Amino acid sequence: MKKLLCLLLFSFVSKHFVSAQTFQVGHIQQTFVDVSRNNRNIPAEIYYPSTITGNNVGIAGGQFPVLVFGHGFVMTWSAYDIIWNELVPNGYIVIFPTTETSFSPSHTAFAKDIAYLVSAMKNENLNSNSPFYGSVASKSAVMGHSMGGGCAFLATQYDSSINVLVSFAAAVTNPSSVAIAGTITIPSIVFSAANDCVAPPPQHQVPMYDSLASSCKSFVSIIGGSHCQFANYNINCYIGEGTCTPQPSITPSVQQAITDSLLLPWLNYYLKNDCSAGDQFQSLISNANGISSTQNCSLMCIPNFVESENFSTHLTIQPNVFSENAIIQCSSAFKDAKLIVRNSVGQIVRVINHLNGNEIEFNRFGLANGIYFVFVNQKDNVFAPCKIMIVGQQN
Repeated sequence: MKKLLCLLLFSFVSKHFVSAQTFQVGHIQQTFVDVSRNNRNIPAEIYYPSTITGNNVGIAGGQFPVLVFGHGFVMTWSAYDIIWNELVPNGYIVIFPTTETSFSPSHTAFAKDIAYLVSAMKNENLNSNSPFYGSVASKSAVMGHSMGGGCAFLATQYDSSINVLVSFAAAVTNPSSVAIAGTITIPSIVFSAANDCVAPPPQHQVPMYDSLASSCKSFVSIIGGSHCQFANYNINCYIGEGTCTPQPSITPSVQQAITDSLLLPWLNYYLKNDCSAGDQFQSLISNANGISSTQNCSLMCIPNFVESENFSTHLTIQPNVFSENAIIQCSSAFKDAKLIVRNSVGQIVRVINHLNGNEIEFNRFGLANGIYFVFVNQKDNVFAPCKIMIVGQQN
C-alpha cells in the first residue's frame, strides 16, 4: 500500500503539472429531440469548461471535445461527479443522458441516446442560438459505467464519427455488447475492478475486451477495486454490491485516483493530439502498482510525425506476416532515410540506416513473435508506420 500511495502521489503531481486545471465547471440542463425516433426526448445534464462555476454560465473560450457518459443500472448521473469534476477543468464537455433509469431499461434505446448526443452536440457547435456555438471540437468519446459501459459499446454502431470508447466495469447488454465489440475498430480502453462481484470481469469486461477489433486497445484491472467504486456513493449500486463477494479491499478514493491518473492522459492523447500524454499514459500503465493490464499497442509519442496516405506506394514489406525473413522495398522518395522498428510497447528493436531506394532483406534476428511497427525517419520527419507480424518458431 505504501508503494501504491507513492504511485498515486507521483501520478497526481505529474498529471497536474502537465495538464494544469485552468477551467471552472459550468452546468446546464438541456433536452434534445431525436426526430428519427418519433421525436424522442433525451434530457441531458451538461457540464462544460467555464470561467466561473455555476448553472447556465457562459462557456470558456476555445473548442472542447465531447464525452457522452452512460450511467449504470438504476443509477443517476449525480453519482458521477468525480468524472465531470476531473475532466471538465481539463477542457472537456461531459454530457449525461438521464434516460432509461427504470428497473426495465432498454439497452438499445440508451445506446442510441448516447450516440445521438454526440451528433447533437456537434450540431450545437453550428447553431448560433446555442450556448455551445463555436465551442465544440470535432473529436468525441462515448463512455459509461456498468450498464452504461455496455451501452457505450452498442452506441458506436450508431455514429461512425465517434473517435474513442471508454468503459468502467461494463456489463454485458442485450443485445450483446460482446458481439458488437467485434465490429469496433476505434481506440478503446476497458477499466475493470478485480473484486467486482456485480459484473465479474471474466463474464463481462474480459469477453468485451477480447472481442474488440480495435488496433489499439488497453485493459486495466484495478487490484482490490469494486464495481460501485467507479462512482460516488449510490444506494442502489451499493445495496446490490453488498449482497455479493468479494468485497473491495481498497477505498473508493484510491480506486478513483488510479482511474483518473490513467484516464486523463489517455483522452488527451487521442482527443487533443497531446503526444506527451501518450508517453505519460504508457509509463504509468507499464510501471504502476495497484493495477494489472494488457495492451495490443503502445501510445507512442513520436515527434514530427507525418501521416502519409501514399506511404505504402514508397515502402512495402512482403510478406508482412513471416517467421524468418521479409523483403523491404522502398522508392527513391526515401533517399538516405532511416527505418525504425518498434515493438508493441514502443521500444526501438531495430534500426536500418541509409534507405536509398534499394531492396533490403529483413531478418528477425532473435525478435520474439508478435506485432511490430515499422517507421521511416527522413529529414527529422517520421512517416506513418507499416505493421508487421512475426509468427512461428525461429530456426
